Amino acid sequence: MAQINWSEPALSDLNEIAEYIALDKKSAAKKLVKQVFSATDRLEQFSESGRKPPELETSQYREIIVGPYRIFYRYKQNEVYIPYVMRSERQLRKFMIDDRAEEKNS
Repeated sequence: MAQINWSEPALSDLNEIAEYIALDKKSAAKKLVKQVFSATDRLEQFSESGRKPPELETSQYREIIVGPYRIFYRYKQNEVYIPYVMRSERQLRKFMIDDRAEEKNS
């Protein structure tokens, strides 16, 4: 079983999304957060079940989609690392460029 590790930016992204949704409907925000954690918990046993993002087909990243949100992760040595959560229409490039710099430093 893989260990799930959320980055601070990913948790912050999810929190901002939930807060925005809660402005109109708190129950919808709670439901979304539950759906996201349920989907990512599934990665403990099915770590490579996410798809390769079309923009990053040659990278080590995968994604799972919950509603209009994309949860990016990478799987390595029995560990799932979640660096970002974002709306599907946002541009991916900025996020992945920042993360590549992080990879070089680790």
